[in-house]
Amino acid sequence: MEFLNTNSRFLHDNMVLFAEKLQSTLPEKLSVCYFVNSGSEANDLALRLAWQFTGHKDVITLDNAYHGHVSSLIDISPYKFHQMPNFKMNPSVHVAPSPDVYRGQYRRDHPDPATAYADEVRDIIHRAEEKGGKIAAFIAESLQSCGGQVIPPVGYFQKVAAHIRKSGGVFIADEVQVGFGRVGSHFWAFQLQGEDFVPDIVTMGKPIGNGHPLSCVVTTKEIAEAFMKSGMEYFNTFGGNPVSCAIGLAVLDVIEKEDLQGNALRVGGYLCSVLQEHKNKHPLIGDIRGCGLFVGVELIRDQFKLTPATAEAQEVICRLKEQHILLSADGPHRNVLKFKPPLCFTKEDVDFVVEKIDHILTEIEEALGMKSKLNVNNEGAKQKISDENHQDHKLTCSKGSKKAPLQTKWIKT
Repeated sequence: MEFLNTNSRFLHDNMVLFAEKLQSTLPEKLSVCYFVNSGSEANDLALRLAWQFTGHKDVITLDNAYHGHVSSLIDISPYKFHQMPNFKMNPSVHVAPSPDVYRGQYRRDHPDPATAYADEVRDIIHRAEEKGGKIAAFIAESLQSCGGQVIPPVGYFQKVAAHIRKSGGVFIADEVQVGFGRVGSHFWAFQLQGEDFVPDIVTMGKPIGNGHPLSCVVTTKEIAEAFMKSGMEYFNTFGGNPVSCAIGLAVLDVIEKEDLQGNALRVGGYLCSVLQEHKNKHPLIGDIRGCGLFVGVELIRDQFKLTPATAEAQEVICRLKEQHILLSADGPHRNVLKFKPPLCFTKEDVDFVVEKIDHILTEIEEALGMKSKLNVNNEGAKQKISDENHQDHKLTCSKGSKKAPLQTKWIKT
């Protein structure tokens, strides 16, 4: 910082070196970088690129999505505007169902949830066009974070991209919360969809500077040229300055040298396996989903109705905070525990955190009068043996029991 800090009108080797190294992690088609300061600024610029390139205005976003805090992004962030009772939706914004295969419209038992959810986007395009609208972009987090740690079914992005591009729009992948090796198996979360999927624009932030204010928009040469032809010069006072680019290069070096992507894969797999063991024990745990060190634990009060355990989730994070463990609960019902730890997280850290959660869930379940799944299964097995001995199969005791659900209300104290 003492050596040189200029705006992006003044070229410096760091900017070129960082752009080259960042681009090397992406598909070849994504070759032009715009450096900015935050995820919000990146997503706002991505919309400008889409509007200029397509000449269209309408944007399709996902339900429960969050893309940033500036005005243009509040418009496409249902996670935010659903909280505002008097909010008037921008008529050029359209909301598609979140591709949630656990709680959504099309679930894991559906024969082809990817196509079903993509068809919802296709239908939105048709309805918009019937009213005279033209689609500029579809924007989605590669994995929905604030929306509840949602993992879209494989093939969903490819099918959506086909519908969007047919209508003249572009596909924007928001990697602000999930990029840079967090998913473990790949450097970018959109790559989980398959090698045949390449977005038209990728936005990134948060981990790119490891705490330093830095973000980036990466796009194709065609989209960048169209943006340049608008006649409006683009530059940034802090985004892309030599200091920020030096920091960005250092972050990429550390990810590579310390094998943080590999650590995310190994520790994330261990985290999911440990949590799965506890899912078999705790009736409050409804679903565990994730990739690498991006994991969600959805808490529910009823295994069949999927009643959200919102108060219980808040109790868990409050009590963890008292023990110096910071965890969030999110999703549309605020009942999903979000695990997004630093990529240096270890298996020992996993054991420590999960043990604390185990104790807290046990105490809450006991207060609610909820039986451990293990106890229920054991009782079911004993009952079955008894029934067989008496050759009477009319009575059973298992998870499928139709006993009326408990009406106890958990009150946070």
